[in-house]
Amino acid sequence: MTFACGLYDRMLALHTGEIKPDGIDLNYLVMDNPREIFDRMSNGLEFDVCEMSSSEYVSRFAANKLPFVALPVFASRVFRHGFIIVNRKHIRSAADFNGKRVGVPLYTQTAAIFIRGLMQHDLGIDLSKIEWIQGAINEPGSYGNPSVMPMLKPINIKPNNSGKSLSDLLEAGEIHAIIGSNLPRALKKNPEVVRLFPDYRVHERDYFKRTQIFPIMHLVVIRNDVYEKNPFVATSLYNAFCAAKDRAREKMRYSGTLRYMLPWLPDDVEEIDQIFGGDCWPYGVEPNRPTLEALVSYMVEQGLIPQKIPIEKLFVSTFG
Repeated sequence: MTFACGLYDRMLALHTGEIKPDGIDLNYLVMDNPREIFDRMSNGLEFDVCEMSSSEYVSRFAANKLPFVALPVFASRVFRHGFIIVNRKHIRSAADFNGKRVGVPLYTQTAAIFIRGLMQHDLGIDLSKIEWIQGAINEPGSYGNPSVMPMLKPINIKPNNSGKSLSDLLEAGEIHAIIGSNLPRALKKNPEVVRLFPDYRVHERDYFKRTQIFPIMHLVVIRNDVYEKNPFVATSLYNAFCAAKDRAREKMRYSGTLRYMLPWLPDDVEEIDQIFGGDCWPYGVEPNRPTLEALVSYMVEQGLIPQKIPIEKLFVSTFG
């Protein structure tokens, strides 16, 4: 089976062969550009198994246009308070967003959905008062070649046809903020381009304590024909993904040497124990219910799916 995914710490043991899924010869295709994986799977079903955008999966599920099934294995998660970038000549607080132009790589992108949910529910921003400019953050033109489901309500979205990147537009004041999965280059070089939350880690810690939401960006999907021919692969893969993650957690916690180039890694591990109870990256439905239910609710509110979906229905059984 081919498996396309970034080479994350929680997946590394599958790549090295330390962990092998029962009954499966796994060919791990290392691809560090998630957008390429999503586009190649959605448009051409090029892989047997791969990481996939959570929101694109949910959108396809709701539209009954689903060529793959999902496992409750979460390849990527990122808190997003630090990814709201503003030109402070135009925006200094949440109250300043009304009537502004905000850049976004892809309106339907999972990161953007979670950020808009945060903007609406935590910051009181009226999303309908914003004009969305869609395009790549640090290059001119569009962001990838996504297969996007139709919007279910009118949204004020315009493509970035300026010939400039969103980052360049933000510097020039032609847009007033950027949200999304990446940071604009202007953040490092222009003092007027700043995070809305400079102390974003403090806000993210408080957000998790209040909501139990740790945003899920990517899950893992199996192509339908592969799953239907051999249903056992769901359980085998799920168990292997869990074992690989446990191996990464074990190595991260070894105090004799630092596993990663993070000088304060031991302190970070202590914080994980304090805030997350030891496992900040759980797999399965129940430990992730608040996050998954938030994603589905935001997608309904933002006109991406018609109604809420029971979370259990999104995933295939991983037991027997």
